[in-house]
Amino acid sequence: MKKNQILSVLAGAFLLGACAPKDGGGQLVGVLERPTWAPINPYGMQYVPSGTLHIGPSDQDVNSSLVARPKQISIQGFFMDDTEITNNEYRQFVHWVRDSIAHQQTGHTVDYPNGVQGVDWEQELDWNPGGELDGMFYSGDEQLGGRRNLDIRQLVYDYQWYDWRNAAQDFDWKTDYNRGSKKKHNRADYIKKDALRIYPDTLCWVRDFSYSYNEPMTRNYFWHPAFDDYPVVGIAWKQAMAFCYWRTNLWDGFEELNTEDFRLPTEHEWEYAARGGHELAPYPWGGYYVRNAKGCLLANFKPGRGDYPADGGLYTVRADGYFANDYGLYCMSGNVAEWTSSAWYENAYAFIHDLQPDIRFDAEEEDPTSWKRKVIRGGSWKDISFFIQTGTRHWEFQDTTKSYIGFRCVLTFLGRSINDFK
Repeated sequence: MKKNQILSVLAGAFLLGACAPKDGGGQLVGVLERPTWAPINPYGMQYVPSGTLHIGPSDQDVNSSLVARPKQISIQGFFMDDTEITNNEYRQFVHWVRDSIAHQQTGHTVDYPNGVQGVDWEQELDWNPGGELDGMFYSGDEQLGGRRNLDIRQLVYDYQWYDWRNAAQDFDWKTDYNRGSKKKHNRADYIKKDALRIYPDTLCWVRDFSYSYNEPMTRNYFWHPAFDDYPVVGIAWKQAMAFCYWRTNLWDGFEELNTEDFRLPTEHEWEYAARGGHELAPYPWGGYYVRNAKGCLLANFKPGRGDYPADGGLYTVRADGYFANDYGLYCMSGNVAEWTSSAWYENAYAFIHDLQPDIRFDAEEEDPTSWKRKVIRGGSWKDISFFIQTGTRHWEFQDTTKSYIGFRCVLTFLGRSINDFK
């Protein structure tokens, strides 16, 4: 009898719920029939929980302590790629741009209901010689030894971003919300657009080192399968930004409720993730030395007086070539230095906020060169141990490409803690 009563109550509750008015029946119940949501788990990324971080020199660095003063900051949780973006991962971006241009040149387009014309990906492309895509390859005097090489100058990608800071400064809710207000802001004014070539600068291997034979790396590093899982290099800051935009659009096609963008980390998000939960640790593994108890080097850098291969790699190594830190992130020290979204100001620690600090500047082409400096972190395969410390700051011009600078992406976590959903 008791079992039947329980079933009756459940059936009654179900019927009442099914018949409940969508407007809440005059009660304040919120908007009904909202989609359910659980935190996403992006492939190849690790969750870095919210927490506090003490920034500043990690060692007895007297000179840096004069400008990089110690400061406590708080960081919101985020996902971060467990490795630097690899050649094969970036190649997916290059192939997508290549194929989209090829589809457009061959007329493989489709009209969507919203009036936007897009690529018809269902159509097959004919890359055989003598076909309609021959124009995408070098020809005539530009051919080398009769080889059929893709003309990488044509691989141009259009990307966009929204200027949230200027939009927030210009918008005045007291006047813009009033009826009949003459003050109007056009949303298009804050949608920034750019177009750039996205193929890596493979010639950086030759240009970076005078009187040094690195042509084999120029010829092979990006395209040869032997280097598929090595970090991509020769990427300018804007190319990394364009990759993040493309990756966001790629992800949004499969995850409807994702409202956050893949992006470059701020320099302090990067440092917080690099420390792996170890307070004031100069290296991601938590110790004060670059060798373990057996004398093995723990990162890919320039040890001693320049014994490059002593750590197992003459140049770069696989993106997961050394043990991960306690957040599951590989090669946060050494291998390749990494772009961040932060603009370089030597005394930034003196004025940044202690909550999710962020300092950015979108330099225009005509701006002074000094305005185009972006923070890089982590040090690289060609750097001495000082530069692979978690607290060491350095910079590079945003429009330069180097054989020792790569990047990885982050994605802001929407929620308090990922443990709330387990």
